[in-house]
Amino acid sequence: MVSSVEVPKIVVTPPGPKSRELMKLKERYVPRGVYTVTPIFVEESEGALIRDVDGNVYIDFATGISCLNVGHRNPKVIEAVKEQLDRYLHLCFHVTPYEPYVRLAKKLAEITPGDFEKKTVLVNSGAEAVENAVKVAIKYTGRPLVAAFEYAFHGRTRLAMALTGSVHPYKHGLGVMDVRVRRFPYGYCYRCSFGLEYPECGIRCIEYIREMLEIHVSPDDIAAFIAEPIQGEGGFIVPPKEFIQGLRKVCDENGIPLIIDEVQSGMGRTGRMFAIEHYDVVPDIITMAKSLGGGLPLAAAIGRAEIMESVQVGGLGGTFGGNPLSCVAALEAVDEALGLLDEVKKLGETLMGRLKEMQEKYELIGDVRGMGLMVAVEFVKDRRTKEPVKDERNKILRECLRNGLVVIGAGAYGNVIRFLPPLNISEELLNKGLDIFERAVKKVSKSTG
Repeated sequence: MVSSVEVPKIVVTPPGPKSRELMKLKERYVPRGVYTVTPIFVEESEGALIRDVDGNVYIDFATGISCLNVGHRNPKVIEAVKEQLDRYLHLCFHVTPYEPYVRLAKKLAEITPGDFEKKTVLVNSGAEAVENAVKVAIKYTGRPLVAAFEYAFHGRTRLAMALTGSVHPYKHGLGVMDVRVRRFPYGYCYRCSFGLEYPECGIRCIEYIREMLEIHVSPDDIAAFIAEPIQGEGGFIVPPKEFIQGLRKVCDENGIPLIIDEVQSGMGRTGRMFAIEHYDVVPDIITMAKSLGGGLPLAAAIGRAEIMESVQVGGLGGTFGGNPLSCVAALEAVDEALGLLDEVKKLGETLMGRLKEMQEKYELIGDVRGMGLMVAVEFVKDRRTKEPVKDERNKILRECLRNGLVVIGAGAYGNVIRFLPPLNISEELLNKGLDIFERAVKKVSKSTG
């Protein structure tokens, strides 16, 4: 890998010939449903840098959709995995348990919000963590329904897909079994479901939930509310503090467990270990995944002991859940993330500050929002009407890639770009990436002006 002084380094316009050849294999042997948002194939990665098979080096503002918060090939994570390789690769925890699983379960119970006894189940993916969290809540309450939100994303398995808000592309034609899901408006103030303005709205979305629970849906039928403290695929939607606090109050008033999905927003991404900490709210169950394994597959559901213990012996788990390699990687990744929180706050100020400056200059940028190093830009044709622009967003993404920046989109309307750089990225590389992004916005703005 080249030094950060030399990056980005584009030696051939991406995608280069080797990437194009590999893409032909992908198109031949991998179903189109397994999408890729960039046409480049990676040969090597380190820290905040990616080198493709054609020798191009990029700054990474995507981190595998926030799976690499502590950077590509973090040295401490790599060392832990190497040591574990000399011991054992896989032992199903249900057959012959091993120490890394219980050590990690203990650590996660200790660092998650809530001064009460907790227990942890380790699984393989965010969707699986969500499935288990909901399954536990249903068993604990004996209730059949789950309440979720517009614009939410909770995964691609059957239940997680049902909880997810957007039909395209996640659910269309896939026979989603969502008859037991009740959906409510989220605190998306930029596009308020009620056409109101915050804070004069009085948090109408919470009052709407109260009305629905009084008139149309019995609270006695709801096993849990599940919410992302910052919606990920929905476009990094940051609700007002009063929204999350109001949701907690609604749950308390009706004896409904609150599940907080931290799959994308956790592991230090927002400058706190968990995004929910910004709201001064303690959930009953938290789901984690993505960066938990430091680059290896791992997920967890951590909840109140009395809730987690409600499931009978054999009702939770999975053959590969809490794989030893992933567990030792996670123990290091958690410590690394905890040590980066102050740096994330500082870098987040740089990121947000520069994007806000761009908002002042370019009419295409309708909104800038986020926390820490989880920040997004929403593009619009007209700031007054807030009409989404998807084509311009896509042109900006392509222009960024051509000039050495990997950054990805989001948003139910396909008009958001999200920023997910490693938490330990240097300020120099962060600013270099933002320079590339601004040049792309400027170029597309001129072509549409």
